[in-house]
Amino acid sequence: MTDSDLDHHWNWNRAIPSPGKMGVDFETRVDFRRLQRYRLARAQQALKNSDCGALLLFDVNNIRYVSGTKIGEWERDKLCRFALLTEGNDPIVWDFGSAAVHHKLYCDWLDPSHCRAGVLGMRGTIPPSFGLMKAHSEEIMGLLREAGVGNAKIGVDLAETAMMFALQEAGMHIVDGQQIMLDAREIKNIDEITLLNQAAAMVDGVYHMIWEELKPGVRENDIVARANKMLYEMGSDDVEAINAISGERCNPHPHNFTDRLIRPGDQAFFDILQSFNGYRTCYYRTFNVGRATPSQNDAYIRCREWLDKAIEAIRPGVGTDQVAKLWPKAEEFGFPDELSAFGLQFGHGLGLALHERPIISRLVSLERPMEIQTGMVFALETYCPASDGYSAARIEEEVVVTDTGCKVITHFPAEELPIANRY
Repeated sequence: MTDSDLDHHWNWNRAIPSPGKMGVDFETRVDFRRLQRYRLARAQQALKNSDCGALLLFDVNNIRYVSGTKIGEWERDKLCRFALLTEGNDPIVWDFGSAAVHHKLYCDWLDPSHCRAGVLGMRGTIPPSFGLMKAHSEEIMGLLREAGVGNAKIGVDLAETAMMFALQEAGMHIVDGQQIMLDAREIKNIDEITLLNQAAAMVDGVYHMIWEELKPGVRENDIVARANKMLYEMGSDDVEAINAISGERCNPHPHNFTDRLIRPGDQAFFDILQSFNGYRTCYYRTFNVGRATPSQNDAYIRCREWLDKAIEAIRPGVGTDQVAKLWPKAEEFGFPDELSAFGLQFGHGLGLALHERPIISRLVSLERPMEIQTGMVFALETYCPASDGYSAARIEEEVVVTDTGCKVITHFPAEELPIANRY
């Protein structure tokens, strides 16, 4: 496979790799330089396909996608880093203080002159009146003029409000650039798929631990703590969140965890959101503790059926509306409307971000469907309340779209309701 090949050139009859994390000379594993070249080429092509002259990026996922740079999860909500991409040129990255110097030393795929120190407002803590935003906006505008696109539309993904004003005052014609970057990030190459598969394999192991540890007297937050520890020990670079929901908290789904004590007969479900080399998981499993009632079993069976129907439908050329139609309407499982039930019968792309394309939901997909393509990776998740009024089942599988269908990369057994520490 050459650097320019897309994932549909991969031999899908082979298993998706789940290699170790070391670099070795005796087998092909993740090729990070190939990954960087692929991502930059995708971004350049998406820019070329748009009506923009450049992309100005503040979203850390987009900065990493085009430049291969990352300085830690602490910067995710700071809006302090930014990058400029013009057609046919390497990205210019403005980074936080000494990180720019570090890039010059260790990121040899970047032009050293394109690694610049910069800082903006740090979410308003550096006031716009200080002038940093104005100075950087004028600097960027000068670079755009040098590239011959000073009068063109400039796609911006997200930025502080004051920075948006500063860019406009510098003469920039700003349009939505996030859609362009989402176009680029839709189709994963084999290195991205391998990293997503490795991330899922890590969670496979965590679920085995949960199955062993889930017993009366353990609290939801105890499970969360043990899962965090295990993931970081396995090499996770960010445990974004772990939902732990049990007993009467299962319905309606609260999307968080507490210090509730696990009790015999509880239905409990978990969602593990973490990343390995930036590539994320969203991976639910439901368990019962010791035993299960007929009501809880029935909820799990229905939840699994809805999920399996969706998985069976996934193949290139299928519209997301065709998948969403397979799931029950909100009113059919106890919610007043689709907005109130959003995220319960749900599909979403996975990559450097937790939510990429495609989004699959009855709320949005029936009216605005998109075509499923080879090389997409996304999660499918379903939810079914039990007839007892408080239990519920929640299951999620991550899938890679192949030439003829899809491959499931989340492997902890979920065909039947797992019973932890059965009585």
